[in-house]
Amino acid sequence: MKFFYTLLIAILITTLAVAQQPAQYSLYMLNPLGWNPAYAGIDNSLNIAGVYRKQWVGLEGSPSTQNLSAHMPLYILGGGVGINIENDELGAERWTTGTLAYSYQLELDAGVLSFGVAAGMVQRQLDGTKIRTPQGEYTEPGNPNHNDPILPFGLESAITPTFHAGAYYTSEWMEAGVSVRHINEGKAELGNLSLSMKRNFNLNVGFHFDVTRSLSVHPFALLRSDLTQTQVDFSVIMRYNDNIFGGASFRGYNANSRDAVAILAGFKLSEKFTLAYAYDLTLSDLSTVSNGSHEIVLTFSTPIGGKGKLPPIIYNPRSL
Repeated sequence: MKFFYTLLIAILITTLAVAQQPAQYSLYMLNPLGWNPAYAGIDNSLNIAGVYRKQWVGLEGSPSTQNLSAHMPLYILGGGVGINIENDELGAERWTTGTLAYSYQLELDAGVLSFGVAAGMVQRQLDGTKIRTPQGEYTEPGNPNHNDPILPFGLESAITPTFHAGAYYTSEWMEAGVSVRHINEGKAELGNLSLSMKRNFNLNVGFHFDVTRSLSVHPFALLRSDLTQTQVDFSVIMRYNDNIFGGASFRGYNANSRDAVAILAGFKLSEKFTLAYAYDLTLSDLSTVSNGSHEIVLTFSTPIGGKGKLPPIIYNPRSL
């Protein structure tokens, strides 16, 4: 355990000066598989999460993201498996990513330590009809002239492989993880353009405290970096009767990186289904041209047994 804590501290120190090319999520704690393959199957349940996010409503070309993930334990292989599909649109560009994940888990005295890898494909599209340049001519609808030999006039598409890796630790009162996405920094050739996916790093930590028999508090933090820019989310969720929860999140770590404050809320529709919603109040200069951001998450979770040996404790069985 000393090694794992040392690793987390070292990565935090080295990445504090360093963001994210990936899609933005405010309810990130509901879908850890979205950024860390080591989470696959770690809570001994079949988990499915669907996410829809519309960022900076009212701003033309603003990001729109959909994510679907599923994971479960695979006891015969000593770990878990998962799948993650994401579609992210921003202006003229679209990313569609699909990955398969596998994790190997070690039972420790106080928790479970998991190591995971993921591999998949990324389709990148660039729609030249949506691009506008200062020198361009756009008098004919659907027939743009950018006056730039590099930019495409129509739709360009390319597929490139991608690889992720990570580690995740979870116990009865805390969880923490570190991961690297797009390790290979794959390139997509879109006509005369060559676009690469930046390698990015993720570090998260969360704690779980029981205040009373019916009330619990769950602080979370997520740091994302591409070694050029860094983004940090700080969140606190309070859960009542293991059914209703609400909280808030702040994105940024100083006056220059301040981005948004998010209001988080959710409740269980049934024993297995949970619905959550987040509204982001923009704090950056974009607040003058947008009406905030909306995010909806629907999760399904049910415990899974198997021929393999289950751990004596199912850590973090909540559907946060």
